Amino acid sequence: MANHEVRSWLTDRPVTSPFARPRGLRGRLAGRFMVWTNKQGEVAGLLGVRPGDRVLEVGYGGGALVRLLARRVGDGLVCGVDPSPDMRDLAVRRNRRAVAAGRLDLRVGTAAATGFPDAAFDHVVTVNTVGLWPDLEAGLRELRRVIRPGGDVVIAWHGGRAPTRIGRRLLLPESALVRVRDALAAFFAEVERHELTTVTAFRARRATMGA
Repeated sequence: MANHEVRSWLTDRPVTSPFARPRGLRGRLAGRFMVWTNKQGEVAGLLGVRPGDRVLEVGYGGGALVRLLARRVGDGLVCGVDPSPDMRDLAVRRNRRAVAAGRLDLRVGTAAATGFPDAAFDHVVTVNTVGLWPDLEAGLRELRRVIRPGGDVVIAWHGGRAPTRIGRRLLLPESALVRVRDALAAFFAEVERHELTTVTAFRARRATMGA
């Protein structure tokens, strides 16, 4: 398999969309499109970050959500991993002040291999990426590892109460959403489903020690 090929746990077939692992001109255009169209204030609200929190975003794309989160955590820290070096370059350029100030740390990585230490974050969030992961359970296992006990994860995908025109073409079948929920329940506690405006989101909490 070529190192730029992406296979989804949903189909085990190569994903050809430029949004899967943006590269080159098409990838940069895809990244800018994500910034323009992904209105993620509701996701940030569901995450409930506070000043001083440490947050990880998986699949930050053009860097819109990490920018919003960096404003909310104050003297905390927002980190991100994305499989595309092109997206890292774009997101760093768009957030150069926060990066220079040490409030934002953007790296190349994946849901299954973030490269961060155990229990490093209070919150982990990913928007419109879970359907592109090669291995759902491997990704969730890694996210559980990097969240502190009592911390939470939010996983969102196209859908919600009023999905966008493009989002309607990318909706997951209910059976796939149930699999995401059930997989979350195997690794986390208190799994909740929320229908936001343009995404369906799952929020789950890592159990505290001894729970």
